[in-house]
Amino acid sequence: MALYAAAAAVLAGVESRQGSIKGLVYASSFQNVKQLYALVCETQRYSAVLDSVISSAGLLRAEKKLRPHLAKVLVYELLLGRGFRGGGGRWKPLLNRHQARLKAELARLKVHRGVSRNEDLLEAGGGPGAASQVPRFVRVNTLKTCSDDAIDYFKRQGFSYQGRASSLEDLRALKGKCFLLDPLLPELLVFPAQTDLHEHPLYQAGHLILQDKASCLPAMLLAPPPGSHVIDACAAPGNKTSHLAALLKNQGKIFAFDLDAKRLASMATLLARAGVSCCQLAEEDFLAVSPSDQRYRQVQYILLDPSCSGSGMLTRQLEESGTGVPSKERLRALAGFQQRALCHALTFPSLQRLVYSTCSICQEENEDVVQEALQQSSGTFRLVPVLPSWPHRGLNIFPGAEHCLRASPETTLTGGFFIAVLERVEVPSSVSQAKVSAPELRSSPSPAPKRKRRRRNAAAAAASSTLPCTKQEGN
Repeated sequence: MALYAAAAAVLAGVESRQGSIKGLVYASSFQNVKQLYALVCETQRYSAVLDSVISSAGLLRAEKKLRPHLAKVLVYELLLGRGFRGGGGRWKPLLNRHQARLKAELARLKVHRGVSRNEDLLEAGGGPGAASQVPRFVRVNTLKTCSDDAIDYFKRQGFSYQGRASSLEDLRALKGKCFLLDPLLPELLVFPAQTDLHEHPLYQAGHLILQDKASCLPAMLLAPPPGSHVIDACAAPGNKTSHLAALLKNQGKIFAFDLDAKRLASMATLLARAGVSCCQLAEEDFLAVSPSDQRYRQVQYILLDPSCSGSGMLTRQLEESGTGVPSKERLRALAGFQQRALCHALTFPSLQRLVYSTCSICQEENEDVVQEALQQSSGTFRLVPVLPSWPHRGLNIFPGAEHCLRASPETTLTGGFFIAVLERVEVPSSVSQAKVSAPELRSSPSPAPKRKRRRRNAAAAAASSTLPCTKQEGN
């Protein structure tokens, strides 16, 4: 009865206090009584979804006089119904105050459950079932071998190679001892979900890295060419670092930072087994690393994968079924650190490209952090559109957020993940000055009058003597 009264109050635009039936009496004069019945039925059908959104958004805490049944009907009408078109009465401005937060919480719930449509929320099982079906991804370590040799090795062991996958359906259909080549990453092999390769000789020799596909994307999208200087800001356990080294072909430098000594020790073992020789490990807080330090003056690429809630990790989804998203307090603390780390990374003077990633599905750690960092950069950096065919995009909470990538067991057959690629809009001042100074020096002979040959020759000699210094500064 209380739900009917609340629904009638919303339709009539009058107040329903303490579960009274004032609105229901008012609504009884409606010619289309079916409208009331439909609203009640739909609200009941989405009851669990609405409870989750209302709780996450803190609506009842913010509006203490709002009754739970009325709140549920109002939120249904706002998010899933007609949106108060032509009605809503006194409730419309109240809900408009919370509209952005409520919509964000609904979007986050969809991400968490791996669905795109509202009606799919009624059938989504919450993740663990899908998480258990994520295939085993194996990255071939190109510092030690190549994909063709690894494929041949597995074929000799009785595995059946099915070629390059063409769709997610190919990956879902994997069974037994069949395996595929990933359609996106040429060095990524895909095996059925329950395949255990921890004792495999190629893994133990460092020729294979057991790494989820989503975790392979940050290094691939950063794409530093051989010879580059790269910072891996929060590096342990080291899988992404070894991937960066493979992309660099061990040519260049990787400065890898982490505060945890034990994790760094394990990481050193992993990198040695993988044949990485271009990495300098440092037990240091990345936030304490000075961008003006001469050691990092040539760093043009940064991979930032900071500590996060881990809410997208497959092991967490499988072991902690039904626990939901982290507490608001923990998310605020994590997002604060992530925000500082990202803004700090963007201050490195020669930085050209940065990848920010988390194994979290929470908006607070992902789109919110990127949006704030872009605002603080004052237009110096921009989001780069990447992988246009990737099916799962960033939450549309600010212009350009669709350039970010998301991943989940349901939509991409991977762990839950978030990736944003940022590029500098303007060339760093030190580089631009070098580019400007060189043409000036080269052009200095031309203004000399033709008749004053001696002066022209002297100017040309002076220019040629200074050009090597300019090139050295540019390098």
